[in-house]
Amino acid sequence: MARAFWKGAISFGMVVIPVKMYVATQSQTLAFHLLHKKCLTRPRQVLYCEADNEYFSAKETVRGFEYVKGQYVVLDEKDFEKVPVKTAHAIDIRGFVEAGEIDPVYYHASHYLEPEELGVKPFALLREALVKTGRVGIAKVSFQRREHLGCLRPLGDIMALHTMYYHDEVLSRSELNPPKQELKPEELELATSLVNSMARSFKPDEYEDKYRLALKQLIEAKVRGEEIKAPRAPKVEVPDLMSALRASLAAAAKKGTKEKEKAAVGAKE
Repeated sequence: MARAFWKGAISFGMVVIPVKMYVATQSQTLAFHLLHKKCLTRPRQVLYCEADNEYFSAKETVRGFEYVKGQYVVLDEKDFEKVPVKTAHAIDIRGFVEAGEIDPVYYHASHYLEPEELGVKPFALLREALVKTGRVGIAKVSFQRREHLGCLRPLGDIMALHTMYYHDEVLSRSELNPPKQELKPEELELATSLVNSMARSFKPDEYEDKYRLALKQLIEAKVRGEEIKAPRAPKVEVPDLMSALRASLAAAAKKGTKEKEKAAVGAKE
């Protein structure tokens, strides 16, 4: 069973809703270890202090903040628990905005929220109010040694909290200066038709990390001692734009027909 890593309350106005927070995602990236090239042994990583000329373990370390060059103030776990912010145990909603107002570049990580027993009704009430208004809550909450900006939104029978980057953490795009380009009406019409022909509902389970699967196959082949050949890089050619759009539109239409036929056969079965 999932284990909550944070407990607190959603607060907005005079309403307080006790909740538990869970991690919503996990990376499936394959893990690799650093090895000694000579014997393929995992090295033991050690810490060395030049001032005392001695090696020490991670257990002998503390967290220090450099307030002036070469001068540190040490903070332990109890110090972090004393940080004087009210968001340490509360998801403090500052307001509600239209979901479409938030640029996806601000989103960082996702978490699930479920109510504690005493908060079931107000939790459901807030969730349904967000569904009805099409709005999301903009909130502040502290965990993992920082105060996060967050977006609270309904997600089925629960709610999701998406941590967000602050404005000063999003890099400016002002230095990017793509050249201006005039578009012909017929080009735009074909491009729009191509987009419409490829329109579909988003179904997450239709997509998988092909690189990770292929990497597993490569690893298995190396274990068996088989020779591995790198795939050839495709030759990049820039065709006439209108021809490329027409060909893409025809291919999309053909693919759509095959998918409909496949779906029809599946429905009969």
